[in-house]
Amino acid sequence: MHSFLSTSIGDVFVGKSSVLIDLAHFLSENYSNSAKIVLVDSNTIAHCFPILAEAIPELKEVELIEVEPGEGSKDLEICAHIWQTLSELNIDRHAVIINLGGGVVTDLGGFVAAIYKRGVDCINVPTSLLAQVDASVGSKNGIDFMGFKNQLGAFTPPKGVFVCIDFLRTLDKRQLISGMAEVFKHGLIADSAYFNEVVAQLNDIDFEKVVFKSIAIKHQIVTNDPFEKGERKKLNFGHTAGHAIESLSLEKGVELLHGEAIAIGMLIEIELSLLKGLFSVQQQKEVYSLYQSFFPLFAIKESDIEAIIQRSKQDKKNRGEVFQFTLLESIGKAIINQEISNKEYYQAIINYNNQLTL
Repeated sequence: MHSFLSTSIGDVFVGKSSVLIDLAHFLSENYSNSAKIVLVDSNTIAHCFPILAEAIPELKEVELIEVEPGEGSKDLEICAHIWQTLSELNIDRHAVIINLGGGVVTDLGGFVAAIYKRGVDCINVPTSLLAQVDASVGSKNGIDFMGFKNQLGAFTPPKGVFVCIDFLRTLDKRQLISGMAEVFKHGLIADSAYFNEVVAQLNDIDFEKVVFKSIAIKHQIVTNDPFEKGERKKLNFGHTAGHAIESLSLEKGVELLHGEAIAIGMLIEIELSLLKGLFSVQQQKEVYSLYQSFFPLFAIKESDIEAIIQRSKQDKKNRGEVFQFTLLESIGKAIINQEISNKEYYQAIINYNNQLTL
């Protein structure tokens, strides 16, 4: 049994191993005479590709392009290497690139496909929880540039997304916890009942239901606003601060997973919501209690605060020099285009640090 979503930005299949059979049919119906390339990282080539190839034997013979795991692979030089490889293989515009991996692989592979020969098709087969609920759906792709997160990218949807829940068994606990940041975010911005439901089942999560519900929330928002002119900005809650923290950590050589950075970003942006009089102290305490028990939070060094603020000036929601944050009015209700001053941003980070010591 599996679930299926069909929207204007592509089809999404969610289930267990049967989803890979759906992928086999999809390839046969749409790409029987096309070259197929599978983009992997060193983790997914070892743990996930054998499962995929067992389900779809024809993929045992396809070209594999391997990158290193981690944010460092979302880089223009890596893209150039992949484009060179595709060119040397004489891959034409009728080919399909299958992105087998987490958010880095799906972001990178989507961008590579969008640019190569002005666009070849791609299919996402996300293997991490974070990629399954967020990164692999919604049509955005991108790479980092000049130390800024997702500075280069495009709105180019994959032709299909095939979410096999069984791949979550290949993850360690830290990766699963990181992915839960995006699950919580979907509840915080759009569905308080879903947020409470997930919190209530943390000791025994039904990942198939959770992944499908998160995808459904994101798909509804993206369908209403595919190019991020309005409502879709809600999905960026936690990401203005989170991306800045993530990119600064990468520059310093500190290992920080995307979800870990976004969890901190959400708490900082809750502090901004409080400063603006939008969010209640009671709900602030509820979210802090959950996150402190779940994520590896840490205080922001005062010497790093200005660097985080400066990096956030590259955020794509901003207008000129004015910060425009997505904030919360309550659990389940986000509000976009909230102007924030440098002083307010600085104070919110200080307030976040102070909350960790209470």
